[in-house]
Amino acid sequence: MDVARLPLREGGAGGVPTEGEWLPRLAPRLPPAVPEVLGAGEPAEGYPWRWSVYRWSAGENPEAGVLSEPVALAGDLARFVAAMRSVTLPGRRGLPRGPVASLDAATRAAIEELRGIPEEGVDCDAVAALWEEALRTPAWDGPPVWLHADLMPGNLLVNGGRLTAVIDFGCMGADDPACDLFPAWNLLPADAGKVFREALGVDDATRIRGRARTLSQALVALPHYRTTNRAMADNARHVIRAVLEEG
Repeated sequence: MDVARLPLREGGAGGVPTEGEWLPRLAPRLPPAVPEVLGAGEPAEGYPWRWSVYRWSAGENPEAGVLSEPVALAGDLARFVAAMRSVTLPGRRGLPRGPVASLDAATRAAIEELRGIPEEGVDCDAVAALWEEALRTPAWDGPPVWLHADLMPGNLLVNGGRLTAVIDFGCMGADDPACDLFPAWNLLPADAGKVFREALGVDDATRIRGRARTLSQALVALPHYRTTNRAMADNARHVIRAVLEEG
């Protein structure tokens, strides 16, 4: 069975040529399945952006809080991230993520917006303190590493609690390894998140940067999706709780 992917926004269409170029080259180097590109479509009457066709990948999206094999899944995710980091293919494309500081304005604006939504119950002072800590943390000064760069639960597929596929490589690129630590807070419980980080040899500064990036994404997503996308809003709430509990 095949599946067509039609991006909902123009920005998402930029991933079509990226996946077409890189997925066939990455697939033999990665432990779980990745999308098999079968073809790509061009803008035409009725649809304005590039689109693509893939072989169907079986599995279901994992959900934070109800994982059946969280520690085993943490190991699976660590092996995937480590395999991405070990890629040495030439011509790696840049990653338009920027340092943690580049997220400052959007993150602070989201915190202030959440102060005006008391029913969400976000401890905005505690969140702001963690964000300030991240801004004081040294930036990554090592060589860039290959990254998926969007390891949200919706981009993972599991079967029997174990990772079977990783999808949506439209953001892939090379940069700070902290960008692929999102599952430690957006999916895995604390003990499994620790297993995930330890398997990857994450130092404290990288942990703080990864936590900050995950938190920033959640803070921005919650006011945006709270009434329009239950799954995205619930995951944002989970991230904020997980980060605050870790301290």
